[in-house]
Amino acid sequence: MTETSTPSPAGGQPGSTVNVRWFSDLGMGDIEQVGGKNASLGEMVSHLTDLGVRVPDGFATTSEAFHHFIGDTGLKERISGLLRDLDTDDVRRLAEVGRTIREEVVAQPFPADLEADVRAAYDQLVAGAGGSDAGDGSGEQPSFAVRSSATAEDLPDASFAGQQETFLNVRGIDAVLLSIREVYASLYNDRAIAYRVHHGFEHDAVALSAGVQRMVRSDIGSSGVMFTMDTESGFDDAVFVTSAYGLGEGVVQGAVNPDEFYVYNPPLRAGRPALLKRGIGGKATKMVYTDDQTVGRTTEFVEVDPAESRLFSLTDDEVEELARHALTIEEHYGRPMDIEWGKDGRDGKLYILQARPETVKSQQKATD
Repeated sequence: MTETSTPSPAGGQPGSTVNVRWFSDLGMGDIEQVGGKNASLGEMVSHLTDLGVRVPDGFATTSEAFHHFIGDTGLKERISGLLRDLDTDDVRRLAEVGRTIREEVVAQPFPADLEADVRAAYDQLVAGAGGSDAGDGSGEQPSFAVRSSATAEDLPDASFAGQQETFLNVRGIDAVLLSIREVYASLYNDRAIAYRVHHGFEHDAVALSAGVQRMVRSDIGSSGVMFTMDTESGFDDAVFVTSAYGLGEGVVQGAVNPDEFYVYNPPLRAGRPALLKRGIGGKATKMVYTDDQTVGRTTEFVEVDPAESRLFSLTDDEVEELARHALTIEEHYGRPMDIEWGKDGRDGKLYILQARPETVKSQQKATD
């Protein structure tokens, strides 16, 4: 398969508009509209679900929605004025300007049509549209991840990924709307402003899409990152899986020392035992939900019981299932991949949460 597969037409999922697109309507041909992260989620939902790869569905605000919000509310002129002739090497001034812009973006109400579209999509997602169940039988209000997806991120020759905000365990439409504005505001954090200046990107050439995706309950399960090559040696006939308890941001941020597993591809493809090596990590802490629903305070790190930390956070069968998903994803995209996954502590199933090209070791190999 090719990484530029044609997505299903807009409107295939009821509720898709110029402002909002469902993942199931998206593919890698939509990077300019929803950014690399959300386009990749759509690509997997659209093309890999039938191959057994579970990806929680959701929706994305579009680049048109971002430009509508920034351009039609007066924000664009105010932001341009603040950034004009800004010396990003003046750290104090950079921090002052960045803070002012972010505060203005968060305080700015959405245009009425954009807010209405997000509200309608949220209602559909909660009600079960887009492949998400309305509830899990617990009686709890469903929680969502609101993630940034820049129109130039997750590309092999760009490094925008990780510059913008992600919000987890977001509950209720008001919190989702605020989180989207916070995502938009993060385009103007100090690091992102300086990066664009130093790399010759025009500030208004990058748009943000916000992805709203049903949370996998890995806060009471486990999660991690896997690579379809050994990130140390560059050996490309193995899948390297990391895993820890709780939400995956702990592993992504490097805040948790995870378990590590290596799976050898030839026996895996042949349906034989394929686990080459396993190593237990410290897993001293884990990221879990809090009871505070204030945006930005919905997760926290807590200590892991020492007896639990000495156990592996995945079974061998689960490691091999993840590795099979990784190979399916790599074959579809045609390149080494960096994949985030989560195990839901309620249903016990493994889900793929993100997938992007592995850019560090694979590019290094290409230039050796």
